[in-house]
Amino acid sequence: MPRINLLPWREELRKERLKNFVGAAVGAFLLGAVVVLGARYTMSSMIGYQERRNQVLKTEIAELEKQIEEIVNLENQKERLLARMEIIEQLQRSRPEIVHLFEELVTTLPEGVYLKKLKQNGKRLEMNGAAQSSTRVSAYMRKIDDSDWLTDPGLEVVKTLDRDRGRDSEFTLFAQQVSLVDSEESQ
Repeated sequence: MPRINLLPWREELRKERLKNFVGAAVGAFLLGAVVVLGARYTMSSMIGYQERRNQVLKTEIAELEKQIEEIVNLENQKERLLARMEIIEQLQRSRPEIVHLFEELVTTLPEGVYLKKLKQNGKRLEMNGAAQSSTRVSAYMRKIDDSDWLTDPGLEVVKTLDRDRGRDSEFTLFAQQVSLVDSEESQ
């Protein structure tokens, strides 16, 4: 009977399978490497894109913060200007008050009473003067109390002095100035 050698065929089949396996393994490795590299490239591309977007957002946020700071500075400047305008407006409204005050001092001053010194601190007036008698000082206080521009008279000191020509009274009197600005604000 003829001899058939099956071993080389099996050996060839084994070599063929090994070759196919190695080829498939190398192909799978290469395909895996391509997939991993592709995924890595895609991810790094997406990360780079997101970082560029974040940088754009940071730049825009920085510009908006500058604008907000400018707006806050402008609002502060506006408040300061409005406060200045209010002060100027109050000064404009109260400008004629000093004229009325001096006119009222002259009209309320009775005969025989002389002012030597006048001092104003805010709305409070301090008047130092001399009178021919203490009754003239009290008449002066009554006139101040009835005045439209002066109110709340208060006497601190009355000294009666004997002089060559007679007796004089030196006095220190306090009063409050009535303001149009205050009366307008209270209405």
